[in-house]
Amino acid sequence: MFIKQLYTGCLSEAAYFIESEGVAAVIDPLRDIEPYLELARERNATIQYIFETHFHADFVSGHLDLAAATKAPIVYGPETSTNFPVHIAKDGEEFSIGKLTVRALHTPGHTLESTCYLLLDENREPHAIFTGDTLFVGDVGRPDLFSGNLSKEELAGFLYDSLQTKIKTLPDGVIVYPAHGPGSACGKNLGPNTYSTIGEEKSSNYALLAESREAFISEVTDGLSTPPQYFPINAQINKEGYDAMHTVMERSLKPLSIEAFKAKVQEGAMILDTRNANVFTEGFVPGSLSIGLEGRFAEWAGSLLKFDRPLVLVTAAGQEEETIVRLARVGFDKVEGYLEGGYEAWEAAGEKRDLIISVDPDELAMDIPHDPNLVVVDVRKPAEYADGHVKEAINISLGDLTDRAGALADFDDNHNLYVHCQGGYRSVIACSIMKQEGIHNLRNVNGGFNKLKDQKGITVVQEKNVLN
Repeated sequence: MFIKQLYTGCLSEAAYFIESEGVAAVIDPLRDIEPYLELARERNATIQYIFETHFHADFVSGHLDLAAATKAPIVYGPETSTNFPVHIAKDGEEFSIGKLTVRALHTPGHTLESTCYLLLDENREPHAIFTGDTLFVGDVGRPDLFSGNLSKEELAGFLYDSLQTKIKTLPDGVIVYPAHGPGSACGKNLGPNTYSTIGEEKSSNYALLAESREAFISEVTDGLSTPPQYFPINAQINKEGYDAMHTVMERSLKPLSIEAFKAKVQEGAMILDTRNANVFTEGFVPGSLSIGLEGRFAEWAGSLLKFDRPLVLVTAAGQEEETIVRLARVGFDKVEGYLEGGYEAWEAAGEKRDLIISVDPDELAMDIPHDPNLVVVDVRKPAEYADGHVKEAINISLGDLTDRAGALADFDDNHNLYVHCQGGYRSVIACSIMKQEGIHNLRNVNGGFNKLKDQKGITVVQEKNVLN
C-alpha cells in the first residue's frame, strides 16, 4: 500500500495518490497534473481511477486533463450532473486498486454530491477515509456553497446525518485525509494539521461533539463569513469543463516587448505583478496589482481579480510559467503575456515607475502623537482585528477591497495612511489597490501587526481592554 498526500500551501489543498501492485488512483487532483503522472512513472503504476469528492469551489480540478492523459474514468458520487462523461458511483459501490478496495460513501451536506472514499486494506479492513470537504481536522465543510435552492440549515441537516451514519461509525484508528488544511475558506476554522484519525476527531472536533441535530445545525451555520467571489465560478468550471492546460500555456506564455505590453494595458488588460512584496514596494509599473507568489497567491488572485478581464504579467525572472499555472488553478485563463525582461527591463528603458514607501513600526510610533491627519488602516480579517489592534485603527479587510469605491470612500488627500496586516504581505496588496484608485499618501508598515504589537509607543487594544 502506498499513499501520498500532495499538499499545496497557497490553496490549503490536499490531493492524494494511492497505489497497490501497479494500480493507482488519484483523489481531487489540481489542474496541473504532472506531479500525479510523475508519481505513476516512479511507482511503475497505471492510474486507473480519478476520484472527485465534490465540485470544488476553491480551485479548478485536474480531472479532465488527467483523464485525457491516462484514459482513467472520472468518478463522482450520487447527485452529480456534469457536461462531460463521468462514472456516477452508487452509495457503497466499490473499486479495486490492486489489493486495496475503495468504497464510495455518499455524504451530502457540504454539497449534495459530496462523497467520501473509504480505503479498505488487503484484508478489507478500513484503513483510511478521504473526506473531501465533509470532515476536516477540527472542522467540517461549510453548508452554504451552491447546492441548488437548499438553505444552509437544510444542508447542515444533511451533513449531520452523513457524519452520524457514515463517519462516526468507523473505527477510531481510521486515518482521516481531508481535501483542505488550515487557512481554507471551505470551513470556519480548520485545525493546524492536514490529517487526523476518526478517534481524534470524535474527541475534539466541535461538530462531532454536538449534542443534537439542532445544536449541530446552529453551530455549523453560525459565524460563516461571505464566501470568496471566485467560489461559484470555480464550481461552475469544474462542472462544465475548461481548456486543457497545454492550451492555456501556449496562449499565455508569450513574452511582450515594452511597447506590446503597454498596448495590452491600453486595450484594458490589468497588470499583475507577482514578485515578492518587499521587492514590489521598491519599484513597479504604475497601475500594477501586487499579489506575490510567496503568499496565499491563488486565494487572493481569485478574490481580487476579475475573471472577464485579461491579464499581463510582471514576474521575477523564471517565474512566468509558474505564475500562469497558479492562476489557472483558480480559473484564470486570460493571460495575454508577460513583460519580457521583467521590471528590470522597464526601469532600464527609463519608463515611468511608481513605488510604495515602507516604514518601520518605530516611525509610526513617532508620528502618531504629532500628526492629526494620521490614519492607521488594518487590512486583516475582522477576527484578527478583534483579537488585538492598534488603538483607533480602521479595519478594512483586504477582501472588502473588492468593493474599492465603497471601502475607500472615506479617505481623501488630507489623510496620511499607514497600512498594515499581520506580517506585511496583504498590506502591500492593499497599497497597490489604493494606488490604482488614486490614493498615494500612504505608507506600508513593515512587519505588520507582528511587529507593531511589541513596539514602544504603540497602544494595542483588544475589544475594550488595553494590552500595552
